[in-house]
Amino acid sequence: MTKDPKQAALDYHAQPTPGKIGIATTKPCTTQAELALAYTPGVAEPVREIARDPDAAYRYTIKGNLVAVITDGTAVLGLGNVGALAGKPVMEGKAVLFKRFADIDVFDIEVNAKTPQEFINTVVAIAPTFGGINLEDIAAPACFEIERALSEKLDIPVFHDDQHGTAVIICAGLLNALELQGKNLASARITCLGAGAAGIASLNLLEAMGANRANMLVVDRKGVIQTERTDLNDQKHAFAVKTGKRTLADAMRDADVFIGVSGPNLVTPEMIASMAPKPIVFALANPDPEISPEAARAARADLIMATGRSDYPNQVNNVLGFPFIFRGALDVRARRITREMQVAAARALAKLAHEPVPQEVLKAYNLHSLEFCPGYIIPKPLDPRLLALVPPAVARAAIASGVARAPYPAHYPR
Repeated sequence: MTKDPKQAALDYHAQPTPGKIGIATTKPCTTQAELALAYTPGVAEPVREIARDPDAAYRYTIKGNLVAVITDGTAVLGLGNVGALAGKPVMEGKAVLFKRFADIDVFDIEVNAKTPQEFINTVVAIAPTFGGINLEDIAAPACFEIERALSEKLDIPVFHDDQHGTAVIICAGLLNALELQGKNLASARITCLGAGAAGIASLNLLEAMGANRANMLVVDRKGVIQTERTDLNDQKHAFAVKTGKRTLADAMRDADVFIGVSGPNLVTPEMIASMAPKPIVFALANPDPEISPEAARAARADLIMATGRSDYPNQVNNVLGFPFIFRGALDVRARRITREMQVAAARALAKLAHEPVPQEVLKAYNLHSLEFCPGYIIPKPLDPRLLALVPPAVARAAIASGVARAPYPAHYPR
């Protein structure tokens, strides 16, 4: 394999078979009798059952373990609006992660939609195929409208991972970072740089978990989101505060927590130095964070830092969330993914980071030891305990919040 990273990535996707996913059959079809069961005439029997009772689709088809990963290609990675087809490798990659981490089957779907309503109509029309919908790489603010409309129209989980998946991992890491720094969520002063899907969702979830909205400052390209601005959409307006602060530097001063979901190199060492004692810095822009860990630590030796990169400690990685959240939701046939289910996932992830790390995880990351500390506030994605811990927490929350249509699975831990 070539050592050139670009060519290595292209070769990986092209060889030996184009793409990263395929279809596998789950029933034998090697005899005339099996062929007659797989298709006509035998297939007519489950058709009749489903026509009589639509819920029978969960018994006789793949529906209950099938998720649509669907995009319009308007906000793909950090590449922007590249179009639906160009987003397909990312959707296939998401399918790989669903299958690898939670054994969930995926159809990736790329939609050429000119308007949010056209996209919504398309998803509603194909929704009977699926047990859940994962919205992916859809630009703000349209993503808010799309998710809200689909959640209202459909009776299966609809989850925009760029919003809520990111939010769950941020909240899990932040709970642990606050604990280590001797602070609490209710009194923490939080500055968020980036008022798109991930930023707004993270702040909403933090508030649900006990953060005080009065202690939050949100900064976008035009500065602090405050009440004198007249250019705010509904999502931003909800976080507008009356303040004399106008710039990012103003907003960073005396903050306990910085959450960056924006762009590279927007935060200076001076801004980090101006934060409160024992600050927490989540610089999550990818691949280049708002400030490098080296620069941040040079400015403040007492900070705890997380990034979106795998080559630094404390990676905020969505694969810690979405496969396991969907696993729990699908296994109790949840109608939707509620705020309570997201909170349960975040708390389960935070709890796992306190537990002793098994040898197989240490081996996977070439580590001799790992324990709860400022350099380990979020579990590692290859930790097999995630599947045993997060889906049950999500399932219990689904049942408690009244959206489950099936009981707590018998094979889940009690």
